[in-house]
Parts: sequence; C-alpha cells; structure tokens
Amino acid sequence: MDPQAFIRLSIGSLGLRIAAKSGIHAVSSSPCSCEIRLRGFPVQTSAVPLVSSPEATPDSHSIASSFYLEESDLKALLAPGCFYTPQACLEIVVFTGRKGSHCGVGVKRQQIGTFRLEVGPEWGEKKPVILFNGWIGIGKNKQETGKPGAELHLRVKLDPDPRYVFQFEDVTTSSPQIVQLQGTIKQPIFSCKFSRDSIDAKSLVSQVDPLSNYWSGSADISDQDGERRERKGWKVKIHDLSGSAVAAAFITTPFVPSTGCDWVARSNPGAWLIVRPDACRPESWQPWGKLEAWRERGIRDSICCRFHLLSEGQDGGELLMSEIFINAEKGGEFFIDTDRQVRSAAAGTTTTTTTTTMTTPIPSPQSSGDFAGLAPAVVVGFVMSCRVQGEGKSSKPLVQLAMRHVTCVEDAAIFMALAAAVDLSIEACRPFRRKVRRGNCHSL
Repeated sequence: MDPQAFIRLSIGSLGLRIAAKSGIHAVSSSPCSCEIRLRGFPVQTSAVPLVSSPEATPDSHSIASSFYLEESDLKALLAPGCFYTPQACLEIVVFTGRKGSHCGVGVKRQQIGTFRLEVGPEWGEKKPVILFNGWIGIGKNKQETGKPGAELHLRVKLDPDPRYVFQFEDVTTSSPQIVQLQGTIKQPIFSCKFSRDSIDAKSLVSQVDPLSNYWSGSADISDQDGERRERKGWKVKIHDLSGSAVAAAFITTPFVPSTGCDWVARSNPGAWLIVRPDACRPESWQPWGKLEAWRERGIRDSICCRFHLLSEGQDGGELLMSEIFINAEKGGEFFIDTDRQVRSAAAGTTTTTTTTTMTTPIPSPQSSGDFAGLAPAVVVGFVMSCRVQGEGKSSKPLVQLAMRHVTCVEDAAIFMALAAAVDLSIEACRPFRRKVRRGNCHSL
C-alpha cells in the first residue's frame, strides 16, 4: 500500500511577555488568546499563557494548533500572489480580554499584535523543518510608542504526515468493495460484507469470552416490523483479497427508542463491538473497540459517536479516544485526532471531548492488546478520519489513516470496520416510526 503525501503544520510553545510599561492595561487579570489563520482553512483559536519571568520559556512540546495539508492545499498556498490575492501566510493575531457582553454592555477584546509568516518553498519539500522558534515582538515597538511592546513566543514546525486513503465504493449495506485511493488510481484492498444473520452474530459472540459483558441478548430479526421497535443484529465483516475475514463490527446493544421518545437517547445509547482475529485461537475473535451512538435533538439534530479502546486485561478497561457530533441531515466527519480533541476540550466546546489520558501509538490490532502497559499522557496527533453522509443519503465512507499507525493490512482493516459502524450508526439513530405518548425525554 502506497500512502498519499500530507503535511502537518503545528503551532505550539505559545507564551506572551508584556512589559509593565507597555500601555496594555489589565492584561494580568484578563485572559489572552489568539486566532490562528491560514488561507483556505477555518480559523482556529487558542489560549496564550502569560510568561512573567524574563528567563522562562514555554513548554516546547505543547501544541496549540495543527493544520493538515494535502497536495492540493500546498499548491494553492504556494501559488504566486497578485494584487487581489497576496502571498499566503500563517497569521496569528493575539488578543487580551474575552468576546461577549457583560450586563448588556458589549465587551471588546483588545488586539495586542500580529505575527505573520509567509508560505515559502520549504513548505513543499515534504521534510521536517522548524519554520520559527523563539520570541518575537508583535504590535507597535518601543521606537514607535516610546514604551516596550509585547513579545510572543511560538514554535512553528512542518512534519510529513503521510496517510492511506480508502473509499467504500457503495453504501455499506450493499456490501461494497473498499479501494485505496492514490491520485486517480483505485486499488481494491478489502471487501465489506453487511448482514443481519443472527446465527453468525451469535456464534461470533460465543467465540469471544470478553464479549459477554457487552452482548445484550438475541440478535434475531424475524420481520421488518421489528425495525420499528429496535434495530439489532446488524453486522459487518471486512475481508481481505484472499477472502479471509480480518475485522468485524456488530451491534451488541440494540438501538431502541427511549421512554416517551421516538429516538435513541444519550441515556440508553446503542453500541457496536469492533473485533479482530485472535492470533492465538484460530476462528476466534478478540475485542478491540466499542462504539456507542445516540441522537441529540436540537434545531439541527446530531448523531453522537463515542469510541473506546478496550483492554484484554481482567479489569476490562476502556480508554475513551473520541466523542464526535455529526450533523444528522448533512453528515460530517468522525475522527480520532488527539491534537484537535485536546484543543476542543481546553476551549470548552461540545463538538469533541476526550479524556485527559492518552496513549501512543494507538494499539495495533496485531499487538498484544495490553493497553495498561502503554505510557499515558502522550499526545499522538492524527490517527484516522471517516467522512459520512447524513440520513437517507447514499453514503460511501471516505477513510484516512495515518501511516504510522498501520504496520500491516490487518491494521487498516480494523479501522474499516470502525468506519462502517460509524456510517451505519447514522441510520440506526434515525427516529422510529411509532406514536409517541404525551411527554418528552428532554431530561434524559
């Protein structure tokens, strides 16, 4: 398998140093933040810690923001500038204070200064390079105002981040072929087999002792009317080109409407088990991950997908890796990317959350699975992403995997099973067709 070239642009080690006589008021009591801008990408925000000691240097390993650039992004950024579209640059605008209002009175942030770094030829060389590292004055300097200005510390780095890109050639329920994309070339890698075969699902469970903790009963579907009350027994197997099953995902907790509602609520989510072949026991499987999904009601409904890695240990430990909200109508992206998750958690957003404990690397399906032995609190960056369509649409999942987490074909297969489970969860969380009793479950 040949990966596609991606570049990771990381901005970290942020710190702000402001002299007492700079003329910037109330900085010590007000939070400082910055907006990080790169043409063609959404604006990212990050807190900027104040550095009080002249000798102190911010943590060199901290990452405030990351951009992932593919070939087309680099070409657009490296295109010659003109009068209407000047040369592309990385721009970091630093503010003090918060946006919003207080007692009905608008509160404005005070802009401290701006850091700019033009996009140059080194961006396209696909080699690790530190573009900037150290302190730099921002805003008006002492010569202009007669007062010392603010200084920003940052580290800007480019790193190659090659990825494998896969595409389901049809909707998951049609048991499509899965191809690897390399430019205009499509290379078959896997096949996906979807079924509601209750016998296979039960036999799959009986082969894996740890699964008894997650299985919730019969997966039998006798008729289509059952789909109006619950959705269960769905199963996906991923086969390699030889026809061998190399990964699977199946529903262990049925998707059922909560009391007084016609949708799957957070209080009782449906769940999938993601499994891999057991290297020690032929024809047997081992649990690798668990995906839970439910529907969040609102002006625009969303489907929440929460993924845990599972431990083979006796404690049956679970490690939360991702919790993503996907627009139910338009679809969206499920991802495991600890850089993005840590930033979202720090910003207090609800689109993604993560635990404070991370592992690196993501355990390979061919590894021992003993997650307890892995070092905690190490950020791993991008792992995988899966783009899916919304309800009732023809969804052909597009999956990207970081090359450093794939050592063999089976490693990629387990993520294909996870992607299929995410895609099917969009349909599994559709509202059920039944009369709803008076009342609601907004309190769930």
